[in-house]
Amino acid sequence: MRGLAVDKDEKTVEWVRRYSALGEHGIVWLGLGAWGATLDDRRRRRWIKATATVGATYLTSTSVKAMIGRQRPVVENLPQLMRTPTGLSFPSSHSSSSFAAAQAFGELLPQPLLYAAAAGMAFSRMYLGVHYPSDIAAGAALGTVMGRLGR
Repeated sequence: MRGLAVDKDEKTVEWVRRYSALGEHGIVWLGLGAWGATLDDRRRRRWIKATATVGATYLTSTSVKAMIGRQRPVVENLPQLMRTPTGLSFPSSHSSSSFAAAQAFGELLPQPLLYAAAAGMAFSRMYLGVHYPSDIAAGAALGTVMGRLGR
């Protein structure tokens, strides 16, 4: 059953996977912070502080995830569309680090664009079937709070 709609859906899934992979371990946000600290001499300290905040948020999220131990969604006849490093889901570390970045980098870059990227990252995890909505909400809340502390 390989029709045009299936091919288009497979392409969509592949693009969402690629985007989501950028958020693994907060790498896209840590890279953005390193780039900013390297190129923006005048605001280097702010870039470093914001980047450290994103890293601390990721570490906090993964620590909470290990303590809670909630397993990723398993729905019959609906496979996960991406492999994950662990089977743990609460809170979403992609959401945590992305919303922390939106807050922490918000005085350095246009915040609406950062929030659009963070929301896309968070929702990509539900689209791929690797997080519950509550994982995303908790991750976004944790990231927002920690990101505000890092401004």
